[in-house]
Amino acid sequence: MQKSFLILLSILILGCSEIKKPDPLVATETESTSNIKTFPKLVPNRYNVAFLVMDGTYNTEFTAPYDIFQHTQYRKSIKQMNVFTVANTDQPITTFEGLKIIPDYNYTKDSIPKIDILVVPSAEHHLDTDLEDVDMINFIKEVDKNALYMTSHCDGAFVLAKAGLLEDKVSTTFPSDIDKMKTMFPGLDIRKEVLFVHDGKYITSAGGAKSFEAALYLCEYLYGSEIARSLAGGLVIDWKLEDVPHLIIKK
Repeated sequence: MQKSFLILLSILILGCSEIKKPDPLVATETESTSNIKTFPKLVPNRYNVAFLVMDGTYNTEFTAPYDIFQHTQYRKSIKQMNVFTVANTDQPITTFEGLKIIPDYNYTKDSIPKIDILVVPSAEHHLDTDLEDVDMINFIKEVDKNALYMTSHCDGAFVLAKAGLLEDKVSTTFPSDIDKMKTMFPGLDIRKEVLFVHDGKYITSAGGAKSFEAALYLCEYLYGSEIARSLAGGLVIDWKLEDVPHLIIKK
């Protein structure tokens, strides 16, 4: 009887050991599944708006237009906007102020959806090392071929200029960097005393909190003043285009 009990106990112990033992195939499958990249679901028949982000991107020039454009999704009877980020990495990027952003698309390897509007927020090194990033400059040139609008905020204008997109165009940038931009790109027509300039499909802005105004202007241009005021009201912004120093080049 005692011998039978010991045999039964041994079987139970071995059985428990087998149950607790991890299955290497299951572990591998779980790990592999967690590494599958997911992309944002883009709603058809909307404007696709891409935000070019990188380490050192300034929060306001990114979040201000992002907020305005994302809120079009709550307005009916208009062609709303899909908003997403693009970068040269799959890893989180760190803004100048320390915010972590996980890019939606890696433009160096992912299949990027058609971009209707490209937003280039300012970044810490847009006056120096970023301008030597050949992959980024080539990406911007490629997007420009089919984009409806190319927009920049603050020193993002330096990137558009480096890509050769502002030749024969009027533009602006961060007020204290206008002289630097004129020195770096002496052939360009860069204006002071305005907060944004719209010339052709290019909209450049002074940046900072005025990035809201430039984004609201594009919405007013696309949707009309009533929608623009509605978007502004949702963010507690007093929006009147005539009160914002700007320049629109009509051709």
